[in-house]
Amino acid sequence: MNTDPIADYLTRIRNAVRANHRVVEIPASNLKKEMTKILFDQGYILSYKFDDSSSQGSIKIALKYTNDTKESVIKKIQRISKPGLRKYASSNEMPRILNGLGIAIVSTSHGVMTAKKAERENVGGEILCYVY
Repeated sequence: MNTDPIADYLTRIRNAVRANHRVVEIPASNLKKEMTKILFDQGYILSYKFDDSSSQGSIKIALKYTNDTKESVIKKIQRISKPGLRKYASSNEMPRILNGLGIAIVSTSHGVMTAKKAERENVGGEILCYVY
């Protein structure tokens, strides 16, 4: 049993990037699917596929690398709110990552979204992770 599935999700992506893998497979959940969609929309991953053939399902993520240097687009992916210490922010306290170059993924009452979108929609929530 995994006590922190979001940390496991981020660690699998981090390990795949460090090992220069093209594809990483992760056990699925609705929260992980939403986070994957955000990573795709923001341009951090190349593509993704949800495989619902088994009872839990899985997510296959194709990682994105630059053409010339073969360096990963994801430089750092870091868990912020942990099960032992939750981190919350109101709409006017949303973090800016690398002066706007990175993203913060936030779980709000309106769903999972980036910190910029949460600020626009004037909702606060739990800061899940930083990606840059």
